[in-house]
Amino acid sequence: MSDHLTIIEHPLVQHKLTLMRDKSTPSAQFRQLLHEISHFLAYEATRDLTLTTKSIETPMTEMEAPVLKGKKLALVSILRAGNGMLDGVLDCIPSARVGFVGLYRDEETLKPVQYYCKLPEGMEDRVALVVDPMLATGNSSAAAIDLVKQSGCRDIRFMCLLAAPEGVARMHETHPDVPIVTAALDKRLNDKGYIVPGLGDAGDRMFGTK
Repeated sequence: MSDHLTIIEHPLVQHKLTLMRDKSTPSAQFRQLLHEISHFLAYEATRDLTLTTKSIETPMTEMEAPVLKGKKLALVSILRAGNGMLDGVLDCIPSARVGFVGLYRDEETLKPVQYYCKLPEGMEDRVALVVDPMLATGNSSAAAIDLVKQSGCRDIRFMCLLAAPEGVARMHETHPDVPIVTAALDKRLNDKGYIVPGLGDAGDRMFGTK
């Protein structure tokens, strides 16, 4: 584990991830498990957020109490599979502003092509959590973070359920300033770009489309 990559080894996360890997797990349970694991990922990704204080009055006395400093966080989903993580993170950070980045892979060049990008205003003053369940080749994630940086955002964290070494390397090469929080670092990619042992196509399993 490095400053660039954090693997959450909590027993509950690892147990839930095993259930998600099982090909017999139905879509409804798969979505619920991803929702639950997203809580843990968000907890870790926001561990070092900056705090300030405000004066409040408890039932007992007045005090200077800690609160988050600065603008509300931005949560950016890489379509479509990233949407499976949104609600889980929003459970933890309900005031977050939400943005979306849509990318598809050109089958000839294998490079990501943008088809949609809608981000909250004032990104230069926000911390951004970019979410996508799978960090495989890293090309789409790197391209999405390019767009978030173009909005002026300077503090970006990437959250994923699974990562492949190839994707981590790609992200480290293109965005060494963006920490990655994941539940597992798997062995490799196969010749079709799927993570092995992995769990298949997260979007298909989440939405029951295959």
